[in-house]
Amino acid sequence: MVSDTPHLFEGFGLELEYMIVRKDTLDVLACADRLLAAAAGSLVNDVERGAFEWSNELALHVVEMKTNGPAANLTGLAAGFQEQVQAMNQLLDPLGATLLSSAMHPWMDPYRETRLWPHGYRAVYEAYDRIFNCQGHGWSNLQSVHLNLAFNGDEEFGRLHGAIRLILPLLPALAASSPFVEGRVTGLLDNRLEFYRHNQERIPSLAGAIIPEPVYSKHQYEETILKRNYQDIAPHDPDGILQDEWLNSRGAIARFQRSAIEIRLLDIQECPAADMAIVTAIVSVLRALASERWSGVREQQSVPIQPLARILDQTIREAEQAVISDPAYLRLFGIDEPKISAGELWQSLTAATMAAGDEARPGLDLILRQGPLARRLLHAAGNDPCRERLVEIYGRLKSCLNDGEMFSW
Repeated sequence: MVSDTPHLFEGFGLELEYMIVRKDTLDVLACADRLLAAAAGSLVNDVERGAFEWSNELALHVVEMKTNGPAANLTGLAAGFQEQVQAMNQLLDPLGATLLSSAMHPWMDPYRETRLWPHGYRAVYEAYDRIFNCQGHGWSNLQSVHLNLAFNGDEEFGRLHGAIRLILPLLPALAASSPFVEGRVTGLLDNRLEFYRHNQERIPSLAGAIIPEPVYSKHQYEETILKRNYQDIAPHDPDGILQDEWLNSRGAIARFQRSAIEIRLLDIQECPAADMAIVTAIVSVLRALASERWSGVREQQSVPIQPLARILDQTIREAEQAVISDPAYLRLFGIDEPKISAGELWQSLTAATMAAGDEARPGLDLILRQGPLARRLLHAAGNDPCRERLVEIYGRLKSCLNDGEMFSW
């Protein structure tokens, strides 16, 4: 046990990624370097702003805002992130630009419009581009939320990793926000995840099955997952640039250097309040699982990859309408039914774990009532939207982000 490391549910790190687009057309605009330079007074990779930090990402039209170190709790983070959004937009305004939310730009052509970050840290991006070609949607058109949850020592790691593995397949039911690709409805609610899980197929061990292997100690994790990652990338990475634990691209990855597990499956939402509503729901259910409210830790840890991966396949396609017909899985959450939709499962879990007066409750209630953002966007756009209709709808999203409002029917 490390004395100065937060224990379970005592340290939270949030990373939110946004597109930068032209204010008039909403086309992507590759100017993250000019934004960060305007904030810092010189060209930099990141800018510290008190409890928050801004930084670049792989694509030059994407910027990230994050907590500057772990936060002790989630209270107030929605308001804090909203202030950062508005501060960014003020600096982007003279550039004719603004931030846009949702996990994929709805009509971007990545092979024509992608520009990679050309400044500091670019050796890492150049290595990825050389190996995988980062021009496609799977690299340059994926905006997400990363949730980091602290643990202290192997016992807490194993308890947390077991709980996170169980909840990963359910996340698109709340967070899917990417129903359009190149102006078309694809039939999937979470296209970002579909691209994400295939973008490194040249080296399959890096992402695995997205659901992590059932390993519950640092040594076991390093031997089972990280060693294989490092071995498989080595022939393509002769300078060892990518030999780090962030090379692991599963849906949740162990960050032992910071004593945290990072969940990567969440699409970015329309505004920070929506993101925090989803994060709060996730943390509430993970607390219950880790405390063995419905099932024991050993039961949770014994679930293999395949049934979890099957459920994730369903929620990527159908989000909250996916029907889960795995009674053994449902019993781990205290559900004694042969089948239930993913949306109904979230209704039950959040009713059991979240107080009615929680600051995240109004946003979560809208999601549970109207569906994830992808469902609401489809409801507004229809099954065959024209470009003008998408511009109108994403213009609403632009306003939702700046004003901190949910997108509703």
